[in-house]
Amino acid sequence: MARFLTSILLLLLPLAGCRLPATPDSQVEPPADVAEPAQPAADTLVIPGQRVGPVTADTSRADLAAYYGEAALEDAPIAMGEGTTAAGTVVTPGSDQQFSVVWQDASQTRPQLIKDFGPAWQTPEGLGVGIPYSEVEAILGDFALYGFAWDYGGTVMLEGSQLELYDGYLLLRLEPTATAIEQYPDAYQAVMGDQLLASDDPNLDILQPSIYEMVVYFEPLP
Repeated sequence: MARFLTSILLLLLPLAGCRLPATPDSQVEPPADVAEPAQPAADTLVIPGQRVGPVTADTSRADLAAYYGEAALEDAPIAMGEGTTAAGTVVTPGSDQQFSVVWQDASQTRPQLIKDFGPAWQTPEGLGVGIPYSEVEAILGDFALYGFAWDYGGTVMLEGSQLELYDGYLLLRLEPTATAIEQYPDAYQAVMGDQLLASDDPNLDILQPSIYEMVVYFEPLP
C-alpha cells in the first residue's frame, strides 16, 4: 500500500526539485519474469518497470528521435494533476500510438515516467487505455479501486491482485462513460468519492468503467 500511494503522490506533484523519502518497501526489483509475446512491426508492448516499446530507463531524447524521428517529437509541459505540469516530450508515431515522457533531468537523458498513452499500447496481459471493465476483472482477478469524481478517482490498487508484480510500476485509472453516468445516476452516486471499492461491487458491473489513464514507472521512487 505504501509503495502504491507513493507512486500516486509522484503523479500529482511537480517533479522539478521534488524528491520523496525512501521507504523500505520501495526497494524492489522491476518485474523480470514476464514472458514477452512475439513483437509486431510497431513495438507497442508495455512492461512496467522495464520498457515501453523501445524506451527504457536509459533512453534519452536523442534516442527518441532516433527511434521515432524528430518530426514525431514535441517538447511540452506534461499535465501531472491538480494544475501542475512537468517538463516532458510528447511522442506521436501514429494516431493511436502517442505517449508522453516526463524527464528526471533538464538534460533529458532519463525518463521519470511515461503517460498519456494511445490505445495501441498494452501490457503483455492486455491492459491499456480503453480496455473495458470485464477484461480488467479477468486480468486482475479480485482487486480494489478508489471511488470516482475526486483527485484519485478510479485508481486501481494492484496490491493483492493477480498482477501485484506491477505494484509501484503501473498506475491505472478507470472511469465510466458520460452516457453510463447519465443512465445509472444511483449506481454512480454509490461509487463516488474517497472510498475503496471491491472489484465485485455490483454498481461497477452496471457502470462498466474502462481504463482511461495508464502511467508507467521504470523504478520505484527513491
